[in-house]
Amino acid sequence: MKKTTQLYEGKAKKVFLTDDADLVIQEFKDDATAFNNKKKGSIAEKGVVNNAISCKLFTLLEAAGIRTHLVEKLSPREMLCRHLDIIKVEVVVRNIAAGSLVKRYGFVEGTQLEKPIVELYLKNDDLDDPLMNESHAVALGVASLEELGVLKSRAEAINGVLRGFFAERKLKLVDFKLEFGRNNNEILLGDEISPDTCRFWDLDTNEKLDKDRFRFDLGGVEDAYSEVQRRVLGQN
Repeated sequence: MKKTTQLYEGKAKKVFLTDDADLVIQEFKDDATAFNNKKKGSIAEKGVVNNAISCKLFTLLEAAGIRTHLVEKLSPREMLCRHLDIIKVEVVVRNIAAGSLVKRYGFVEGTQLEKPIVELYLKNDDLDDPLMNESHAVALGVASLEELGVLKSRAEAINGVLRGFFAERKLKLVDFKLEFGRNNNEILLGDEISPDTCRFWDLDTNEKLDKDRFRFDLGGVEDAYSEVQRRVLGQN
């Protein structure tokens, strides 16, 4: 597979066209950002870790019948993916109160929610990715009501698969962000699933093992990412 023109560069990844119009190569970077790009830095080997974790989790979801953009892992930092028309909606699933849920609504951090909360955000960096509802999304033309229903139900199904998987590895899946895209009239899961896009807490100690360590200068960022990788991949 030949990598050709760079199609896109985001905060954490680059995407390249290939000699197959339906396939792209997603390359993971070590760059780290937080608070909608207001804080910037880097995390050593983050791209390698996130690629490995994402490939494992996408493969897990595919086996559970949830279609993703992953075709195969190409290298430590690259995955071959189906080309998606990204839907400008970020879907966030929350199982435990943390982050903006605490700030906006006054939940006590760590509160186990009776039922997962599914939120929709407009994918727009210039507007700081604002929270929105279905009516906003339809009015903005980013998705139809039918598509939004698919996104939400798919997110709930993904949550069901991942919570059990992580619990077996002594990790709490606190919350996580998903992105989807259209490919030949089918909606597929895209982007990544990693400590960049999820909050992971140790099941026994509640130690944070995700990008919050970078956000809030808690230290041990690389060790936290590596620990998640070790547990996800079943490494000793």
